[in-house]
Amino acid sequence: MTRKFISKNQINRYPIYLNYLKSLNFSNEDFISNKQISNALNINLEVVKKDLAAISSNKGLPRIGRKVIDLIDDIENFIGIKNTLNAILIGAGHLGKALLNFDEFKSTGLNIVGAFDVNPLLYEIDINGVNVYPMEKIEDYIEKHDVSIAILTIPSSVAQDIVNRLEKTDIKAIWNFAPVNLVSKKDIIIETTLLSQSYANIYHRLILNQKRRGK
Repeated sequence: MTRKFISKNQINRYPIYLNYLKSLNFSNEDFISNKQISNALNINLEVVKKDLAAISSNKGLPRIGRKVIDLIDDIENFIGIKNTLNAILIGAGHLGKALLNFDEFKSTGLNIVGAFDVNPLLYEIDINGVNVYPMEKIEDYIEKHDVSIAILTIPSSVAQDIVNRLEKTDIKAIWNFAPVNLVSKKDIIIETTLLSQSYANIYHRLILNQKRRGK
């Protein structure tokens, strides 16, 4: 499959499709149509068609659709579930510990192999199979463990300094949970997840629903 440009909104939908398909009680010979997926997930039919056409290895059969097992395989290949990447987590506080205990990461191809923190009381503590190490060991650990991704759950005040430090390593991507805009002079992918942004979206949709109902 030739990888085409895929928008961020499309990428966000593929895990939704995958979770739905895996929830079905299907056999190796079962098919599913775009319309069935559209109806089940309440996603516009044309959007579903475009999304699945972009990543499918076959066009499917008219009015019948694609084999469920093939579609699952195509989505998993596209979003990287079958290609495990090693990651480290920097900042083993409350949010960091929660992410370390989130077992679903392993099923999506993300393998957190080590964690780092400034608190010596956490060193060598096992959190869901992951050890916590001193910050000064980050560079050496990345080199020895073929780490591609760094997950940041640290205060905003030190986040950019950590990025500057990671630029001197082989880190390819940073998943940032600190509420701050980070930049990299090196070709490092930075994806920032803001919990406040998610809450703002929920609040906005809640207000819209209340207005529609006349409340």
